[in-house]
Amino acid sequence: IDLSARFGHAKSEVGKRSCIVIVEVSEGDLRHDIGILVDAVSEVIEIPGSEIEPPPSFGARIRADFISGMGKVAGKFVILLNIGRVLSVDEIALLAQVTTAEAGSGIARNTGA
Repeated sequence: IDLSARFGHAKSEVGKRSCIVIVEVSEGDLRHDIGILVDAVSEVIEIPGSEIEPPPSFGARIRADFISGMGKVAGKFVILLNIGRVLSVDEIALLAQVTTAEAGSGIARNTGA
Protein backbone atom coordinates (compact mmCIF):
# COMPACT_ATOMS: atom_id res chain seq x y z
CA ILE A 1 0.00 0.00 0.00
CA ASP A 2 1.38 3.39 -1.00
CA LEU A 3 1.23 5.38 2.24
CA SER A 4 1.28 8.72 0.42
CA ALA A 5 -1.74 7.74 -1.68
CA ARG A 6 -3.46 6.35 1.43
CA PHE A 7 -3.16 9.81 3.00
CA GLY A 8 -4.81 11.35 -0.07
CA HIS A 9 -1.63 12.68 -1.67
CA ALA A 10 -0.09 11.84 -5.06
CA LYS A 11 1.32 8.35 -5.58
CA SER A 12 4.88 7.93 -4.40
CA GLU A 13 7.67 7.88 -6.92
CA VAL A 14 9.97 5.00 -6.10
CA GLY A 15 13.54 6.17 -5.51
CA LYS A 16 16.78 4.92 -4.01
CA ARG A 17 15.58 5.49 -0.42
CA SER A 18 12.06 4.10 -0.91
CA CYS A 19 11.25 1.16 1.36
CA ILE A 20 8.51 -1.35 1.94
CA VAL A 21 7.74 -1.74 5.63
CA ILE A 22 5.93 -4.95 6.57
CA VAL A 23 3.40 -4.58 9.38
CA GLU A 24 0.97 -6.99 10.99
CA VAL A 25 -2.60 -5.74 11.31
CA SER A 26 -5.10 -7.56 13.51
CA GLU A 27 -8.84 -7.45 12.98
CA GLY A 28 -10.65 -9.61 15.48
CA ASP A 29 -9.07 -13.07 15.32
CA LEU A 30 -7.53 -12.45 11.89
CA ARG A 31 -4.02 -11.16 11.28
CA HIS A 32 -2.85 -9.70 7.98
CA ASP A 33 0.72 -8.96 6.90
CA ILE A 34 0.69 -5.79 4.80
CA GLY A 35 3.50 -4.02 2.97
CA ILE A 36 3.57 -0.21 3.11
CA LEU A 37 5.55 1.80 0.54
CA VAL A 38 7.27 4.73 2.28
CA ASP A 39 9.65 7.42 1.01
CA ALA A 40 12.45 6.40 3.37
CA VAL A 41 13.26 4.81 6.73
CA SER A 42 15.89 6.55 8.85
CA GLU A 43 15.79 4.30 11.90
CA VAL A 44 13.55 2.02 13.92
CA ILE A 45 13.23 3.03 17.56
CA GLU A 46 11.20 2.19 20.62
CA ILE A 47 9.57 5.18 22.32
CA PRO A 48 8.82 4.84 26.05
CA GLY A 49 5.20 5.48 27.02
CA SER A 50 6.33 8.44 29.13
CA GLU A 51 7.47 10.16 25.91
CA ILE A 52 4.11 9.78 24.13
CA GLU A 53 1.44 12.46 24.25
CA PRO A 54 -2.16 12.35 23.00
CA PRO A 55 -2.78 13.29 19.36
CA PRO A 56 -3.24 16.99 18.64
CA SER A 57 -6.75 18.25 18.03
CA PHE A 58 -5.57 20.33 15.06
CA GLY A 59 -2.61 21.10 12.86
CA ALA A 60 -1.72 17.71 11.37
CA ARG A 61 -1.74 17.26 7.61
CA ILE A 62 -3.26 13.79 7.84
CA ARG A 63 -6.62 12.55 9.09
CA ALA A 64 -6.88 12.93 12.86
CA ASP A 65 -8.25 9.38 13.24
CA PHE A 66 -4.99 8.06 11.71
CA ILE A 67 -2.93 9.53 14.60
CA SER A 68 -2.55 7.60 17.86
CA GLY A 69 -0.24 10.11 19.52
CA MET A 70 2.86 12.27 19.35
CA GLY A 71 6.18 10.79 20.41
CA LYS A 72 9.10 12.85 21.61
CA VAL A 73 12.45 11.77 20.15
CA ALA A 74 15.65 13.74 20.77
CA GLY A 75 13.61 16.82 21.67
CA LYS A 76 11.47 16.68 18.51
CA PHE A 77 7.94 15.40 18.00
CA VAL A 78 7.07 12.60 15.60
CA ILE A 79 3.57 11.54 14.59
CA LEU A 80 2.63 8.04 15.72
CA LEU A 81 0.18 6.37 13.38
CA ASN A 82 -2.75 4.24 14.46
CA ILE A 83 -1.80 1.44 12.09
CA GLY A 84 -5.12 -0.35 12.65
CA ARG A 85 -6.95 2.70 11.26
CA VAL A 86 -4.47 3.55 8.51
CA LEU A 87 -4.52 -0.02 7.26
CA SER A 88 -8.10 -0.98 8.08
CA VAL A 89 -8.65 -4.03 5.89
CA ASP A 90 -12.35 -3.19 5.43
CA GLU A 91 -11.65 0.41 4.39
CA ILE A 92 -8.85 -0.60 2.02
CA ALA A 93 -11.10 -3.23 0.44
CA LEU A 94 -13.75 -0.55 -0.06
CA LEU A 95 -11.18 1.76 -1.66
CA ALA A 96 -10.05 -1.07 -3.95
CA GLN A 97 -13.65 -1.64 -5.07
CA VAL A 98 -14.07 2.06 -5.87
CA THR A 99 -10.79 2.13 -7.83
CA THR A 100 -11.77 -1.01 -9.76
CA ALA A 101 -15.20 0.46 -10.54
CA GLU A 102 -13.64 3.71 -11.76
CA ALA A 103 -11.17 1.84 -13.97
CA GLY A 104 -13.97 -0.29 -15.42
CA SER A 105 -16.14 2.73 -16.17
CA GLY A 106 -13.35 4.73 -17.79
CA ILE A 107 -13.39 7.48 -15.15
CA ALA A 108 -10.08 9.33 -15.24
CA ARG A 109 -8.48 10.12 -11.91
CA ASN A 110 -6.53 13.32 -11.36
CA THR A 111 -3.12 12.28 -10.08
CA GLY A 112 -1.83 15.82 -9.85
CA ALA A 113 0.60 15.31 -12.73
